[in-house]
Amino acid sequence: MYWFLVIIAFLLAGIRTKKPKKYQKVSVIIPAYNEEDTVATVVEVVKKVSFVDEIIVVNDGSSDNTEQEAVNAGARVINHDTNKGKGQALFTGYNEAECDIIAFIDADIYNLSSKKVEAMIKPILDGKTDITKTKFARASGRVTELTAKPLLNFFFPEISFEQPLSGQFAARKEVLKRIDFEQDYGVDVGIVIDADVLGISITEVDIGAIEHDMSPLSDLNLMANEVVRTIINRANKYGRVIMIDDIGYFIRMSIVGLSLMILGLFTIFFVNFVPLTIGIMISVIGLIIAVYYIIKVIVKSIIMFRKTPRGNLIKSFVKIHFPMIISIILLLLMISTFIGAAHFENGVLSIEPNSRNLIVYADDSPRDNSISVRGPYTVATAIENESDQIRMPAEAMMTLGVKINDTIVVDDTDYLINETLSGEPNVLRLPTKVKNFFNVEEGNVIQNSRLKEVFESSVITHSYDNDNATVNEKYIVSSRDVHASTYEIFLDNHSIVYSAGIFKKNSTYDISVNGEYYTSFNFKKNSNVSFDYSNHTVDIYFKDLNTTSIKQAVRDNQGYFFDFEI
Repeated sequence: MYWFLVIIAFLLAGIRTKKPKKYQKVSVIIPAYNEEDTVATVVEVVKKVSFVDEIIVVNDGSSDNTEQEAVNAGARVINHDTNKGKGQALFTGYNEAECDIIAFIDADIYNLSSKKVEAMIKPILDGKTDITKTKFARASGRVTELTAKPLLNFFFPEISFEQPLSGQFAARKEVLKRIDFEQDYGVDVGIVIDADVLGISITEVDIGAIEHDMSPLSDLNLMANEVVRTIINRANKYGRVIMIDDIGYFIRMSIVGLSLMILGLFTIFFVNFVPLTIGIMISVIGLIIAVYYIIKVIVKSIIMFRKTPRGNLIKSFVKIHFPMIISIILLLLMISTFIGAAHFENGVLSIEPNSRNLIVYADDSPRDNSISVRGPYTVATAIENESDQIRMPAEAMMTLGVKINDTIVVDDTDYLINETLSGEPNVLRLPTKVKNFFNVEEGNVIQNSRLKEVFESSVITHSYDNDNATVNEKYIVSSRDVHASTYEIFLDNHSIVYSAGIFKKNSTYDISVNGEYYTSFNFKKNSNVSFDYSNHTVDIYFKDLNTTSIKQAVRDNQGYFFDFEI
């Protein structure tokens, strides 16, 4: 029995009881100035919210019966002898409230409901945020759209609330201690800005439609002035004016310097008619301007950071500095390109930048890719035991019109075309005999546009594989694209090849079948060629379209042009 009791005691001790959630008291502050018609209704609605512990109406020097209406409705009333403004009324209520969470609700709302009040306070009770501000459908909002939003977007672009001047909000009392309360209509936007800059969690909640009295134009003018003053003061306080004005100018000048450096480097390497000394002068002047103003940007940015304790400044900071950051990245990419093209040999430093070629085909010729980025290619020696192979990147194959397992004749020797090795996307591996014939060396860089010049006059055998037959096409590489004709081959009325090539009018071209000569044809524009072989019919249709090609068809004295494997 004793051991049984000990075991039970250990089990009970091991059970963790959930600590009850600390009760959070809620106060609702209602600032009121001559609101005898609506204040009682607002108080009655708030009293229906179960978790509200205290309702305080701050009578801000009203001359009507606002105080008595609030008292009769059951609110605690604090009076100002004179009208001190909405901000001061909120601050008075905040000082008097003894609860953990405080909600601020206007006294002139006709259609306030308990659900609207709950929507404001519940996210804070649930621990989801520190401050809630409301948004709602309304007919007005002129001050918001014409003053608050444009200024906030300029000085505090990270603040993107739909209604920064909503008027109704709630917050933990402990976070409100860190916020400066404005005494007038600037209180709402001041709280929003302080919360954002200080990194206090703030959430906008939708409470539906709100109905209240439309403010006269004179009141809107006063409200707009107070909102503008608050935003400008906060912008000064948190260094946003410096960021927009001083830093903005320094950033623009930094971009000028960086742009001059880029222009100078581009002139040095790519613009032949501009003297080298001018390019160097432009780069040096740009460097001096860029360094001077970037240092000023850094110094002013440090000052701005010191003015801002912490929070969401980084969003605005990146947005303002973004153009300069892009210019710096562009310059670094350009410099890295030049460094990558630098070669140091025998005490000589040479920089030979090579760019990729953008290839866009606008004609009707058949291509594997109508647009692609190709080259440049670096020459390397063929690996051991591959003296009969040429390894080339896929982009180079597209330029020469070949594919894997095609053959190329260089200096009367056949070489098999193979894909480039893994990890060598732009390496052109050539056997030593081929390098010597083409007069290229290890490490040479060949632009895609020069590839045709290097392989000019080489004879290539290109294969078209089909379920019914294989067609081997033999052509000579031309150094440039010239006007060509397209042709389509049909076997038993089924298309098996569609390509283009350079043909000479009235020249004869041989056709072989299974490696043996079979027939010839004399080329004419838009002509057709037909022949039969072992119960098969072959038709070749030529068309003179707006097409160019580097494939010069071999004529009868150079071997067969087509070889059919049927």
